[in-house]
Order: sequence, then C-alpha cells, then structure tokens
Amino acid sequence: MTTMTEGSVREFKMPDVGEGLTEAEILKWYVQPGDTVTDGQVVCEVETAKAAVELPIPYDGVVRELHFPEGTTVDVGTSIIAVAVGGAAAGEQEPAQAPVEDAPAQAEEPKPEGRQPVLVGYGVATSSTRRRPRKSAEVPAQEAPAAIQSELNGHGPVTRERPLAKPPVRKLAKDLGVDLATVTPTGPDGIITREDVHAAVAPPKAPEPEAAPATPVAPAAPAPAVPYDTARETRIPVKGVRKATAAAMVGSAFTAPHVTEFVTVDVTRTMKLVEELKQDKEFTGLRVNPLLLIAKALLVAIRRNPDINASWDEANQEIVVKHYVNLGIAAATPRGLIVPNIKDAHAKTLPQLAESLGELVSTAREGRTSPAAMQGGTVTITNVGVFGVDTGTPILNPGESAILAVGAIKPQPWVHKGKVKPRQVTTLALSFDHRLVDGELGSKVLADVAAILEQPKRLITWA
Repeated sequence: MTTMTEGSVREFKMPDVGEGLTEAEILKWYVQPGDTVTDGQVVCEVETAKAAVELPIPYDGVVRELHFPEGTTVDVGTSIIAVAVGGAAAGEQEPAQAPVEDAPAQAEEPKPEGRQPVLVGYGVATSSTRRRPRKSAEVPAQEAPAAIQSELNGHGPVTRERPLAKPPVRKLAKDLGVDLATVTPTGPDGIITREDVHAAVAPPKAPEPEAAPATPVAPAAPAPAVPYDTARETRIPVKGVRKATAAAMVGSAFTAPHVTEFVTVDVTRTMKLVEELKQDKEFTGLRVNPLLLIAKALLVAIRRNPDINASWDEANQEIVVKHYVNLGIAAATPRGLIVPNIKDAHAKTLPQLAESLGELVSTAREGRTSPAAMQGGTVTITNVGVFGVDTGTPILNPGESAILAVGAIKPQPWVHKGKVKPRQVTTLALSFDHRLVDGELGSKVLADVAAILEQPKRLITWA
C-alpha cells in the first residue's frame, strides 16, 4: 500500500446556499468515488427551501467518498463529500471507512486554515464542529442485546452496519417500533423503503391451525398495523420549496389583512396588438403573449400610483415606498410554486421585458431558479388563466403589498358600440395589504390596468 507523502483529504461541507437556510436535500450526484474533480466543477445538485442549486467543488483532487446518498436531507455545515487533494490519491488513506450514511458520524480531524467551500456570493462562518461517534462502532459484549449476545459466543465484540434508509423511513420505523436491522430491503442499492417497514409489521395472511380457539368466538378486530391504508392513501413528505411556500403563505394570509377587488374587461384590442407585435422585427426570437402586455400595463399603473409599490415594516412601524419595481411572476414547477422576479422591471423597454419574462419562465421550468432571483420582489402577477380559471383571490407574496391575478381570456358576449358582440374578455383580481393600501388606491391601480388592456394605446399616452 502506498504511503501518502503529501496532500490531504478535504471535506466539502454543505454550504448555506439560501442565506440563512439550515438544510438542503441532495437531489443528484454528478461524481462518484475515484472521479477526478477540478476547482469550480459542479459535483451535485441540492434543493433548499427556496430553489434547486448546483454546488461546485472549490479545489482539485480525487473523490474519496460520498457521505450521503441521493434523497438525503443534510444540515448546513455537514460534510457531504471527501476529496483527496494535493499528493493524496484514492486509496492512500486508512482503509477503514464507515458506510455511506455513517460517514458524517465519524470523528472529524482538525482541518487546516484556508479556503472554505462556499458558493460565490455567500460568506462563511468560522466554527468548530465535533461529530458524534460512529454508529457502526464495535458493540461491547456486555452491552449487546440478547439477540446479538447469542452471536458472540465468547468471541468478543461484533460490528453492525447501520441499515440504509431515508430519514422519513427511519421515523416511520421508530413510530411503529420496528428495528430496521430486521427489515429486508427491496429498494435500490439495499435501501429500506416505507413498504418494507409496513411489511415487517403486517399481520400474517393466515392464522396457524393450532391457534384456533376451542370454543368459537367472535374474532376481535385487529389493531391497525400502520397509521394509514397504503392502498387507499399516499403520504408525500412536505419539504424543500413546497414546505417553504406553505409556511410563507400561512404567514402572509394571517399577517397582512387581505382585500381583493375584481374587474371584468374587454381585451380584444390587446389581443390584436399581441398578434401585431409577433410580426415586429424588434421582437424576433422573443416570446410575445398577453402576459407581456399585462405586465407592462401593471408597471404603468404603478408609475401612476406609486404608493401601491410599498411594504410594511413591522419592527419600525413604517410604510416603505419602493422607487423601483421588482416584478414577481408566480410559476408552477414540479417542486412547487415559486415566485422569481424581474429586477428593475420599471426601467425596461417592452422588448427587454419580453426577454426577461422568457428567461424567467424557462429557468423556472428547468428548476434552475436561483435563491437571489426570488428575493426582493415588490409586486407580483399570477396567471391562473393558463389553467382555464376565470379568476381567484390570490395571497400576497410575503413582504409585498399587491398581487394581480389574471383569469382566462376567452370569447364572451359583450356590449360593444351599442351592440352585443363576441369579444375577448378576462377578469382581473387585485389583492392588496389593507394596512398600507386603502380601497381608493387599490381601486385606482386595478382600474388603470383594466383601462390599458381595453385601450392599449394608453401604454403610450400614459407613459
């Protein structure tokens, strides 16, 4: 075995990728033990309560070990990957290694001062961390349970490897009183699944013949072996973006007094303008749709009524009026609802706004929205019309004063120039924080948006 003469093994810890978040779930590993990595190379993708982000490694070397499998939620500051740097190579360290899930539990050796593994734009905090003893350590014979003691037979301590299972499965086993060491795994790579735990506590399909009572009696209803019927229900752990969104919406709904107003408007002329802009060379390669003009209409309405673009400072009991508009666009993604925003949307031309909207939507659909893109919003638009819904009562994005919901645009009978004609009609709903926006201000903003969409030439006359 080669002796290491220089270099060392560096432990890359889970960084705070969301400004104050405490944990992240490992979604995918891009490297495996033995792979060579370079400074800045992305090694894994993780999901926080705000977004999915990719983590780059901050040094060159060879991957020694991945401490956690995909799907594991890891606390910030916990080592997730070991990399041999400098003269160290795979296999040049002591051979004794804990299983994947036990790696973070082994004692941590002092690390030399130097560059810390963090994402660009995020600071580091100097701290000392001591880890728990390895759970797969040797079990003294005198402390082993009877089942293990019978295996010892006077031959000293034995080593038990910790069964592989995700945290929710471990909690389920604990709640049901199941020892994971007795469960037969059926998941990939020997991982114990929820079904495996349920199977371990399921009652036998048929009673033993000798167990039948001598006197016929009505059988007692067996106690439920699991907390729910897996054939009739599916339980989905709430975590990551969905968990953060739920907490934010509850906080917003019960903190800001919401008021919602509605208006139904003829947007036939706006729809015609959309078709004309699609043919304009200034919009070549850009996405042009009704949302673009609705966003521009809201920005013009805010310019005419600037007090709507504000936030409530509870600590200082102040209303903070913003002189810029970071326009949020609610987007439904596989990981849940997110609200990235277009920075300084008020200063963009219509083609620039179209470009920003296109980038925002495509990035959200790919799950690549960064935490920074979802911070600092001032007002939001949610387009429920894409789902065929006429309107709704949207909940404010936390820290914002207003949110505009746009319903489906569809032909409806409408009185136009004294005659009933089929026109393109939609319903708008504006929710606002009644602590800082009174009924008059909210009504003016909604009326202005409707007026612009009815007569889009006001985009010019009111600009």
